[in-house]
Amino acid sequence: MNFFPKLIFSHFSRHFATLSKLPNNFTKIPSKYRPQAIRDAQQALTDYLHCTRYIPFVYAEHIAKNSFFSLSSLISGINFSTTSFNRNVLRFLRYHPINEYEFFFESIGIDYEEVGSLLPSKKFFFSEDETVLEAACALSEFGFPWNKLGKLYREEVLIFKASSKELKARLFKIKECGFSNIPIIGICLAFPYVLRGDGVNELGGEIVALLNDLKRVFWILIWGIMLKIMLMLEEVLVRKIEYFSRFLVPKEDIGMLILRNPEILDSDLETPMISVMGMLKHFRLSVKKRNSIAKEYPYVLGRNKMTNLPNVMRALNLHKWFFDRIKNGNHRLLANYTLKDDEDLDKGFQDSLEKIQFSRTPVHTMEKLIFLHRVGFGENSLTMKVLAHVHGTGSELQERFDSLLGLGFEFSKLCRIVHMTPKVLNQCPETVERKVNFLRHEMGVSLDYLDIFPAFLCFNLEKRIKPRYRIHKWLTENGLCTRNYSIASIVATGEKSFIARLGRIHPDALNKWFENFSYKESDNSSQD
Repeated sequence: MNFFPKLIFSHFSRHFATLSKLPNNFTKIPSKYRPQAIRDAQQALTDYLHCTRYIPFVYAEHIAKNSFFSLSSLISGINFSTTSFNRNVLRFLRYHPINEYEFFFESIGIDYEEVGSLLPSKKFFFSEDETVLEAACALSEFGFPWNKLGKLYREEVLIFKASSKELKARLFKIKECGFSNIPIIGICLAFPYVLRGDGVNELGGEIVALLNDLKRVFWILIWGIMLKIMLMLEEVLVRKIEYFSRFLVPKEDIGMLILRNPEILDSDLETPMISVMGMLKHFRLSVKKRNSIAKEYPYVLGRNKMTNLPNVMRALNLHKWFFDRIKNGNHRLLANYTLKDDEDLDKGFQDSLEKIQFSRTPVHTMEKLIFLHRVGFGENSLTMKVLAHVHGTGSELQERFDSLLGLGFEFSKLCRIVHMTPKVLNQCPETVERKVNFLRHEMGVSLDYLDIFPAFLCFNLEKRIKPRYRIHKWLTENGLCTRNYSIASIVATGEKSFIARLGRIHPDALNKWFENFSYKESDNSSQD
């Protein structure tokens, strides 16, 4: 059974449950053909009511589509055929007229088991008394749902004794009270006596009082809904502005993007998963550039969430290019991007993720992983290696990362530093700031130097960096050392090798070191 018949039969199966027993002949129709049998019978009944009984097509169709049990009873006496059932039903109707009121009452929403008690005596066809049908047609024309008219009939049968002209006049009088069609329909379904009226031209004092009260309530509701919608729109707008702001572009550009393409507000830019390389390909980045990125930024590749996309692009140093692509007519590429089921799945990452779930601290570890994804690290094995070396909560790691950005680190370069030397994030912001200030102001070196020696930030400032740099500075200023040692060589060399080097530079260097510069603690305390 294909999808469409399944859908139809699922719809009708709800009706089956409400009736204890369907006609035997109907249940004999193989289940896979029952949706077809119903469709064919509905079409035949529509044609019959319209072409033979002269009921307007739209109302004939309403009756046929909404009278399941009456229709089931009808076709129980007709042999089913997959090729000619529609014709068989039409032929049957020509020689076996139906009680049109029975089908009508069920179609307007009256329970099938109640229909028998409502059938008019000695009347079989609408042509014998068209008042009920004309009333239903007038209400349907106004906008009332056809299968909800039964509620009006059960509670105020007099509505269906009025002519279509009288009903239209009453509805017009209600409109004059300041309501449009949809609110009127809601009012009448909630208070059916409103349509009963006290005459064609008057609504009656009680009804007018009710309408006045409802009008006040509607205005309150309307303003409440409008305010809620405005607040929701404002919230959505703020979220979208914040999202695009993370591409580090001018607010004016973001405003123009949203103003020219308001459909962006409907786009889900938070929950979908993306493939970083897949997204770059989707936005038509050249193969050559993508290959270069794969070599230069392997820790960013893999999957990530759409909400992290701005920082992913910043980690790749492509944020301005990416936003320009969006701004210059490619905004729809964000909305229509889809991730294939098996695209960019990293087995190493998945295996490590499974181990986290069974570790002693899965929640704590996942918070750290979420932080790494948030700043641009993808779902890959390299990210898991970084994860193993960073300590602290997710919020603490974010604070430390943000403080480094505040010191002047470029986002992309900082991500590379974290990839190369994860322990950079294991220190409090104040400690790192003192090291950066020493590097810049006393050593006279820019932050760019950390691109090649990020481990500088992991060494203890007071116990390692300051004394070693200052002894070298003293040697140079006093003409005792002519060789220009790199900062990495000065700081990273082991304690024994460093002391041996000082001895080779000049005999007095060792005495000066131990008397004035050495911190006199073991090498184990040299990192912080």
